Amino acid sequence: MKRILIIQTASLGDVILATPLIEKLHRFFPKARIDFLLKYGYEDLLRGHPYLKFVMVWDKTEKKYHHLKELIQIVRENKYDLVVNTQRFASSGLITALSGAKHRVGFRKNPLSLFFTKSVKHKIGKGKNNPHEIERNLSLIRHLTDASVVKPALYPSKHDFARVSQYKTKKYITVSPASLWFTKQYPTKKWIDFVASVDEGTTVYFLGSAKDKKLCDDIIVQSGHTNCLNLAGKLSFLESAALIKDALLNYTNDSAPMHLASAMNARVAAIYCSTVPEFGFGPLSDINFIVQTHKKLTCRPCGLHGKKACPEKHFDCANTIENDRLLETLHQVEKITE
Repeated sequence: MKRILIIQTASLGDVILATPLIEKLHRFFPKARIDFLLKYGYEDLLRGHPYLKFVMVWDKTEKKYHHLKELIQIVRENKYDLVVNTQRFASSGLITALSGAKHRVGFRKNPLSLFFTKSVKHKIGKGKNNPHEIERNLSLIRHLTDASVVKPALYPSKHDFARVSQYKTKKYITVSPASLWFTKQYPTKKWIDFVASVDEGTTVYFLGSAKDKKLCDDIIVQSGHTNCLNLAGKLSFLESAALIKDALLNYTNDSAPMHLASAMNARVAAIYCSTVPEFGFGPLSDINFIVQTHKKLTCRPCGLHGKKACPEKHFDCANTIENDRLLETLHQVEKITE
C-alpha cells in the first residue's frame, strides 16, 4: 500500500474514534501516504498529526453536493490504493465507490457497500460483550493488518501545551457540561450542585464551544464556586486536549470531550443519561469512571443517540443520578494521586 485514504465526515467524537486506523495503518505500512477526509470545522483536530500527509475537508455548510462532486474528483486524482470508509451513509459510500482505489473497504450497512471490494458487519447492541466502536472501525482493516486493538490518539503540539501551561500551576478538574442532545446532557441544576460541592482549593475549568459559554457562566455564577474559569470557545480542540491531559479528573457527558480524554489517556468521569456505555462508545482511558443512575428504568436507553427531549417527560435517567456519585469519583482519584 502506497496511498491510503480514511473517510469520517461525521461528528467530532466519530473522528477521534477513527484515529486508531491511522495508528495501525502506519504501523503496518510505515512508508505509505495516509490522508484523512473529515467535515469542515474539525480539521484542527488532526493538525500536525505525525502520520498524516494531508487532511481533506468536506464543507457541508453550503453547496454540499457541489463540494461532494469536487471531492470525488480529487480522490480519483490521488489514485489511492486503499480507501477505508468508517461511515454508513450514501454520500461517503459514493466517494468510496467512485474512488478508483483497488481496495475499497466499508461497513455493510452503507447503501453503496455493493460497490466496495470488502464490506464488514457493523454490530451495535446493548450486551456486555458488544464491541467498542474502535474495534468495529479496526475490523475494516483486519484482513490487511491483524486483530490487535489500538486506542485513539491525538497529537497536540508544543505550542498547544505552552498555550495552556498557564492553567496548570494548580490542582484542577475540567467540566464539559454541554451536549448536542438534551437527553445526553447532565441537567444544569445538577452541574451547579456538583460544582458547588467541589473544594474551593480545586480549580474548575469549563470547556466547550463558544455557544456553550452562557451555560458555563450560569453554572459558575449559580454554584458560587469562586475558583472557576470559563474557557468555552477560547481553546482549540488540541489546546483543550492538552489541558485535559493533566487534569486531576475530567467530567463529561457521553460526548466529544470524553473521547478527547480517551485520546490523551486522561482520567475521565463520563456521565451517562439516556444512552448506555454498552453501545460501544465509552471512555477508553486507563483510569475512567462511568457515572449513571442506579434506578431500573424500562425506558433506558431510549435510543442509540440522544433526543431533543425526554420521551417519558421525567428525564429520570439524569435526575436520579446522585451528586455524591460524582464527588466519589473525585475522591478516588485524589487517593490515587496522593
